[in-house]
Amino acid sequence: MDLGYVIAGFIVGWLVGLTGVGGGSLMTPILLLLFNVKAAVAVGTDLLYAAITKSVGILAHGKLGNIDWRIVGRLAAGSVPAALVTTLCLERLGTASETVVHGIKFWLGIALLLTSISVLFRQELMRLNKSAHLVPHRYVPVATVMLGLVLGFLVTLTSVGAGALGVTALLILYPRIPVNKIVGSDVAHAVPLTLVAGLGHASLGTVNYGLLGMLLLGSIPGIWIGSHMTHKFSEQWVRNVLALILVYVGQKLAFPQLPQMLGLVVLFSIALLKHWLDKRFAVTSDGK
Repeated sequence: MDLGYVIAGFIVGWLVGLTGVGGGSLMTPILLLLFNVKAAVAVGTDLLYAAITKSVGILAHGKLGNIDWRIVGRLAAGSVPAALVTTLCLERLGTASETVVHGIKFWLGIALLLTSISVLFRQELMRLNKSAHLVPHRYVPVATVMLGLVLGFLVTLTSVGAGALGVTALLILYPRIPVNKIVGSDVAHAVPLTLVAGLGHASLGTVNYGLLGMLLLGSIPGIWIGSHMTHKFSEQWVRNVLALILVYVGQKLAFPQLPQMLGLVVLFSIALLKHWLDKRFAVTSDGK
């Protein structure tokens, strides 16, 4: 079982290095569904795992000047208080209570669905935003703080949301800021958020430090190898396949009462929609 955790860490690290898809959206479902780790322990352990791995990213992005600290501050103004309040709620309800376990699984499923949609349709959302300006400029600061509130709640409860979901939302809010700065700012914000949320879980006793060490033992070389293999794989293809898998996992966690066939129909429909949109925009680009 210990070797299994190391292998899981390596696979998740490799996929993160290869595709950039957030580790939380992969690691927490694996711990929960494949290894039967308790829901709160899976979340708490993954939060500290994310804080450690993303700390390396903040150093890299900081040296390259890819962090907009104004955005980081606005996000943190909403996310850190939300993380603290969510931790207090978990403490009051009890992490082993049926309400909390059900809530973690439900919101984890919702977070996975939102993350999957953001990964699959990010380019389409960006095109729509450029033509329609979904959020007026005067509302952007408040909207950023509100985004931080949502991320603080989701990340503390599920460990998912600080990656692809946060980046997509920021791209919509700040369409004129380069993508590399959006990614760097999201990583910079994720470090204090996951650290605060992770320490909150540690205070609740929902962090397995032995498990954390084994995941890091596998993921660190996995991230390095995956980041050096991007030229050998179609990164977008792998990303889309992962996102579709997370759609299926997300709907099973959030809505387990739905028939399996309905979940497959939803998955197939989203895949068809993505294929149709890709072809449509390809034709439009060729026409121009």
